[in-house]
Amino acid sequence: MRTIGILTSGGDAPGMNAAIRAVVRSGISSGMRVMGIQRGYNGLINGEIYEMSRSSVSDIIQRGGTILRTARSEEFRTPEGRKKAYNVLKVFGIEGLVVIGGDGSFTGAQKLSQEFDIKTVGIPGTIDNDLAYTDYTIGFDTALNTVLDAINKLRDTSTSHERVSIVEVMGRHCGDIALYAGLAGGAESIIIPEVDYSFDELCKTIIEGKVRGKIHNLIILAEGVGGAEELAKHIEEVTGIETRATILGHIQRGGSPTAFDRILASRLGAKAVEVLLEGKSQRVVGIRNNKIIDVDINEALAMQRENKHDLYDLAKTLSY
Repeated sequence: MRTIGILTSGGDAPGMNAAIRAVVRSGISSGMRVMGIQRGYNGLINGEIYEMSRSSVSDIIQRGGTILRTARSEEFRTPEGRKKAYNVLKVFGIEGLVVIGGDGSFTGAQKLSQEFDIKTVGIPGTIDNDLAYTDYTIGFDTALNTVLDAINKLRDTSTSHERVSIVEVMGRHCGDIALYAGLAGGAESIIIPEVDYSFDELCKTIIEGKVRGKIHNLIILAEGVGGAEELAKHIEEVTGIETRATILGHIQRGGSPTAFDRILASRLGAKAVEVLLEGKSQRVVGIRNNKIIDVDINEALAMQRENKHDLYDLAKTLSY
């Protein structure tokens, strides 16, 4: 394999730049040309491609976001769009493609490889940690620490005013950010899509805490369960305790990646190049039990997420 391409797709995640750096420098060290594709699959269709060098990725390992930019592409979802993308890959002589993103990005790589003669490897870059085949995705640890920092600050003001604070974090279908941040931040309640919760029980917990002398209450809410502001209004109506909602939003996507995310991204980027050099295709790389692995993309996308009730139950036990 002489030439490979790399793109970032979907939502950005801290650590993507570290992965890009690893792919570029590992590829060049292996004697390959590495082509950077800007703005994801949309940029691929439009031919927004340039050759990358070692210096192209200098001084980026500590930067959040992605130097290749990212975008979503409705056109690529169509067979005609993927045909255009393949034709562009042929024009640039790209034989293998590294895709950094989440399940939607992986699905695009899967279809491109199935329909055309192009080898693809996926690197998990998403703050949600919602890919079942890997223990961690690039960006999750940084997002988690961003949320934890916000929780620490909110606890100060919540205590001063004797309030209930609801912190809404990202996670439509996967509550890992809320779960891990809630456990690490000592939240009294964690509300995630994977576990049903009772509003009455939630209010009972808040009232009982007040009776025991608790002067504040922290609730971490995954966005997929509902809106923090509406929940705050209902809690205040029932308990009579002042309740405030904080929606962290896209701040969770930004910031300099943690050491964990930088190291994980570097290991996965190097592994992706190794997989392509071995002639494999339709693979995704990840980490399991601290070992870097590569898995068939079809198997990875079909895998169901592991139940994390043990962490949820632990957080609940320790909150009282």
